[in-house]
Amino acid sequence: MSGDSNFQGFNGRGRELAELDLRLALAAQGQSAMVIVEGPSGIGKSALLENFFAQHDSLQILSGFGVEWESVEPFAVVEQLVRGRADAPLSGPDGVGPGGAGFNSVVPTVDRPDDGPNGGEADSARNAMKVGRRLLELVQQLQQSAPVAVVVDDLQWADPASIRALSYMVRRLHKERVMTVVTVSDEHRVNISAAAQRFLAGHQNTVIRVNPLTGAQIRDLAMAAAGIELTIPGAHHLAAHTLGNPLYTRQLLTELPPEIWQQWQPDLPAPRVFAAEVRTRLAHCGAAGRALAEAASVLGKTIPFADVAALAGTPDSLAALDEAQQAGILASFGGGERQMLTFNEPLVRAAVYTQLSHTRRAELHRHAAQLALSTEQRLNHRAAASPLQNAQLAAEFEALANAKAATGQWSQTARALITSARLSTEKSLQQNRLLHAVDALIGAGQLPEAMTFLPEVESLAPSAARDTVLGYAAIMRGRRAAAETFLSNAWDSCDRSADPATAAVVAQRYVLHALAQWNGPELVEWSRTTVALAEPGSPPGVEAEAIAGLGLVAMGKRAEAFEHYARVAARVPEGAQTQRVQLGYGWAHLAFDDPQAARNELEAAVPTEYAAGSMRISLWAQAWLARTQFVLGDWDAAIRTVEEAERQLETADMDLIRPLVHWTATQVHALRGNWELAKMHMEKARASDQSYVTMLIPARLAQAQYAEAQGDYPAVVRALEPLVKLSPGADESAFWPWHDTYANALVMTERVAEASDFISPYEQHASERGHRSAAARMAYVRGRILGAQGLLEDARQSFDHALAQLEPVSLPYLRARVQFAYGMTLRRAGKRAEAAGLLHAAGDAFGFLGAQAYVDRCNRELKASGVDIARRDDSDPVSLTAQEQAVANLVAQGKSNKEVVRDLYVTVKTIQYHLTRIYGKFGIRSRGELAARYRPDADTDADAEKT
Repeated sequence: MSGDSNFQGFNGRGRELAELDLRLALAAQGQSAMVIVEGPSGIGKSALLENFFAQHDSLQILSGFGVEWESVEPFAVVEQLVRGRADAPLSGPDGVGPGGAGFNSVVPTVDRPDDGPNGGEADSARNAMKVGRRLLELVQQLQQSAPVAVVVDDLQWADPASIRALSYMVRRLHKERVMTVVTVSDEHRVNISAAAQRFLAGHQNTVIRVNPLTGAQIRDLAMAAAGIELTIPGAHHLAAHTLGNPLYTRQLLTELPPEIWQQWQPDLPAPRVFAAEVRTRLAHCGAAGRALAEAASVLGKTIPFADVAALAGTPDSLAALDEAQQAGILASFGGGERQMLTFNEPLVRAAVYTQLSHTRRAELHRHAAQLALSTEQRLNHRAAASPLQNAQLAAEFEALANAKAATGQWSQTARALITSARLSTEKSLQQNRLLHAVDALIGAGQLPEAMTFLPEVESLAPSAARDTVLGYAAIMRGRRAAAETFLSNAWDSCDRSADPATAAVVAQRYVLHALAQWNGPELVEWSRTTVALAEPGSPPGVEAEAIAGLGLVAMGKRAEAFEHYARVAARVPEGAQTQRVQLGYGWAHLAFDDPQAARNELEAAVPTEYAAGSMRISLWAQAWLARTQFVLGDWDAAIRTVEEAERQLETADMDLIRPLVHWTATQVHALRGNWELAKMHMEKARASDQSYVTMLIPARLAQAQYAEAQGDYPAVVRALEPLVKLSPGADESAFWPWHDTYANALVMTERVAEASDFISPYEQHASERGHRSAAARMAYVRGRILGAQGLLEDARQSFDHALAQLEPVSLPYLRARVQFAYGMTLRRAGKRAEAAGLLHAAGDAFGFLGAQAYVDRCNRELKASGVDIARRDDSDPVSLTAQEQAVANLVAQGKSNKEVVRDLYVTVKTIQYHLTRIYGKFGIRSRGELAARYRPDADTDADAEKT
């Protein structure tokens, strides 16, 4: 096999190894297996196989590899496969036996071509069949003692004769203990022989795709292969630069100085060998094609063809593009005025750019600055052409940063300020600009990048600006005590009358601090202070106002909160600042039982690309969007949202938001019985008791709900006891739904009186504020308490009140939870028939959600009640549940799934689930058959007749 046999730091290939293990297991059982391993060159296909076979040393391996210049040599690959097997016992039609010339008997003398136009082709086919037959006999003999692996690396360069022989062998393997593995590189698939194309086409169901390494996997590789501890942004930058290719990654890690990986967004080159290959490609281009490629490398990754042609100054730009494309450097898409150019991969652009002389590079950037349309593009090209400090240019970048900051575009602000700091000639200006750049990085949610500058910030003399930045970083890292210290020092040291702008920033950081601590009154007070100090429409003022509504939410002032958001939304212009308002508005809607409206606002607050928004705000929005999707019953969407947020958190590294993101995934996976995934998310959600309240509550809820799904109620109590000690206001029952979980666990552990005392103030609280979901949660726990005390009629009233509170709102999981508790209480009071109806309804709802843990509990309760669990058998054509009746009525009327979703406030997947059950009960297959067999309102009419 080809490749680096001394591969170090092999990682990130668990899925691929598992697939190979499965194929080998089949082969070892006498089910011959065929596998194609594909991926780009250098992605680690050879290393994957070497690692795999090293773990299976009992295998007999016949290996060979294709080489481009040997692809015209007949049977070159087969010769490699059988090399060293001269003692292999063969018994073929030529009578070669044990101890004979095994190698020569496998690869016979090539027959002389017959006369005629097709004689040579016929002889080639006969030779391939002979060799294929001998190869088959060889592996059949070998597999009798141990499983055999036949491996061909780089099949794209294998000679056609060997491929035909290999194909002959594979087609005739059936019950032999043989595994055949070939690797193919993406780049060369279009150039491989017809024989190889046919061979691969016949085995597309056995493909294992070797995927690029992720940023986390590249961090592991860097440590194992080069002893380098990459920063998180450095690892992701390297992954994007090399497209996760381990070969190129390892080359760059060993070729570049270790300190470069700790710098701010290093401008990485291509590996030396790759760069040499690109130089060779450029040499095959004419002057025009080369000029076009060089101009493109200066302008960026994906650029309009017209811009590149203008910068290159080539008289025949289309001919130049043809040259660059044929050389494998540039690719184009679109047409006319919209035709765009891009490089085949980032490394190609880096190789073209770095081979430019310093003079040529500066010349191109200066020319590009003259052609650029935007101020930002002009400045960036001028900076690239100016490696020396330049006070005037530094001031222009600061002005650009101020313009971006005015609209809350923090990422662009940071980039401009970092460049400004680099170009600054005065140290004080350099330090001040760097401070503001780090602050902007944190605001953009790019905390790891900000951390690369933090040692430099900490080394500066104490000041309000310095301590504000350090306090901001501490908040995002979830370090409450440190944030309190830094912000207190900043507030005490700033001159609020002489420098109100700095004071406004400090006050706005206090707003974030109060939000993280879920202290409504302080949040509102600091918001007012910020607005009073800040310039109208400035980012600190806008963000403070956007968060102020949440302070009103925390204080239970619903009307004031929504009036506030209506005013703020009306005067905030479209763009990055809108994202802050949408987040707060959505958060408030969720808190006050309007999850549909919350979903709309939060989904709008998630994207950052087009409105230049903040990843920090986007992550908050995703965390609450997942929660919204959970309460709406769209759990699959909630998991997808968490997975996307988790991927971004890996880059953003903001511990403040981490518990909130993983709380929802913990609960969904636990309820569905996915215990390993639930435990993984629960561990990621953990926070210390010294953390912010907005970290501690979801972290503790994740632990409690994991334990509750397992029926471990003492563990639920232990998980939530620290929350009982929270200060008033921080434990808002309408916003953080832990109180009913805790009180229910007290009931289940026979601490009924304690549960009663605990929920009393929250019952009154929910009633005074008219909060339906909070009232329902308190009422169903009160029903359990009353049931445990033997006061059944009072318990009924509490449960009925809980269900009545939920009637106008779409909260399917909470409704099922109330029905389950109600049914359980009635069953234990001996009211089995009544209990059965509620338990069936709860079980159906839990089933639709996939909450298997509670489906099983409903079934156990029904079994304990003596009621037949399967009394609504799918074979009974009239036993539709109420929800199935609703779906059947609408579908039979000719409504589409989307229309049914709109009418019933459920998801498309829920409708599809209902329809599957309905079709099964009626023995039908289509909506048309349902319309013919099911008369809308038939069940209602029947009920009326009974009445």
